Amino acid sequence: MDPVSVSIGAARWELVQGDITCEEVDAIANAANNGLRGGGGVDGAIHRAGGPAIMAECRRIGHCPTGDAVITTGGDLPARYVIHTVGPVWHGGGAGEPALLANCYRRVLGVAVENELSSVALPSISTGVYGYPVARAASVAVSQVRETMEALNYLRLVRFVLFDATTFNAYEYALKG
Repeated sequence: MDPVSVSIGAARWELVQGDITCEEVDAIANAANNGLRGGGGVDGAIHRAGGPAIMAECRRIGHCPTGDAVITTGGDLPARYVIHTVGPVWHGGGAGEPALLANCYRRVLGVAVENELSSVALPSISTGVYGYPVARAASVAVSQVRETMEALNYLRLVRFVLFDATTFNAYEYALKG
């Protein structure tokens, strides 16, 4: 899939299909679990590629509530840091999932700015094992990232790195819609 790029003020926003562990940015976001223990999907891939330094810092931090975010080293990754965020498990949409998912993206970008980072790569949070429908997640993610980028005015690059064509297409539709 060809990358999609748009400008928001002085910032660039990109959609690419690929492997987030290969991104050469200041930080990549990790769709983590509450205990920051590593796991499957994006979380497992980041911990495997980044090595034990990430897990060591996660153990020191201990816990992250759903909708919040914490930062660790990037370990052996090309990215200097990993910003771990815990997305909501999908329960049909009536248990506050959209607000929690929006807060994940807001907090990831906020943590990036708090740490004076200017480039961040994001996955599609909660759409794997947590079961959030991709089209609904894309709508929440795109809306929140746009709003946050306009408010923060510090980030220079936000790149969604999406694992497959279906997810890429959903985010492209949300971005252009």
